[in-house]
Amino acid sequence: MRNTAKLTTAVLAAGGLTFGLGACGSGKDSAAADYSGPLVVAASPTPHAEILNYVKDHLAKKAGLDLQVKEFQDYIVPNTATEDGSVDANYFQNQPYLDDFNKKRGTDIVPVVTVHLEPLGLYSHKVKKADALKSGATVAVPNDAVNEARALKLLAANKLITLKDGVGNEATPQDIAKNPKNLKFKEVEAAQTPRSLDDVDAAVVNGNYAISSGLKPAKDALVLESPKNNPYGNFLAVKKGNEKDPRVKKLARLLTSPEVKKFIEDKYQGSVIASF
Repeated sequence: MRNTAKLTTAVLAAGGLTFGLGACGSGKDSAAADYSGPLVVAASPTPHAEILNYVKDHLAKKAGLDLQVKEFQDYIVPNTATEDGSVDANYFQNQPYLDDFNKKRGTDIVPVVTVHLEPLGLYSHKVKKADALKSGATVAVPNDAVNEARALKLLAANKLITLKDGVGNEATPQDIAKNPKNLKFKEVEAAQTPRSLDDVDAAVVNGNYAISSGLKPAKDALVLESPKNNPYGNFLAVKKGNEKDPRVKKLARLLTSPEVKKFIEDKYQGSVIASF
């Protein structure tokens, strides 16, 4: 992943979070697992932690689940904490991102159940339509490999650029075959893309960061990802071997319950879409 160490350090310092706290995590050996404690789940604040907190406040007690939610602003620590046992599970990512993370970091995180999709969108404070972007306009895109490729695919799907044939989940601006508007790209941390809107002509923003910054994807995006056959659904994930943890199974059932689906529909009004 590119340019992420600085953000991760800042997140840890700002949140006063210390990892390696065996008392709040699992790090369990499957042969002698103790599943009697609370289930600690790392999550992005919006919408993941909001959805988890709905489960915690309305469904978990009846199901006999002691759920604790730990919020993180970045896309790295939730996986490293799940890998080292500081937390039991995480809920913030999609399959292409996880595949890339496991490959580059040597982690062994696996999905348990897909819960929702946050459509990626293109936003602007300067134009009202995507085709109104002027020649030479600057577009901010997330700087991690998977989300940058996803952003470029969104622009390509809306005919702002054309990507080279066969480009996959690691596409960069160097993989653009045609750029009729001569767009320029500014690579920034995914969490910073909403803040960049005053400095660029447009920005491609992940759904969770759009919502947490006050944007309404279903209303404010110039263009938005289609949910049809979309591979970027967000899921509950654990370190491989912990899929059979009965607490994880309980949470998976609750996260895909009719109550959670209604919560997602009512709260996010199409800006977050249930995947079940």
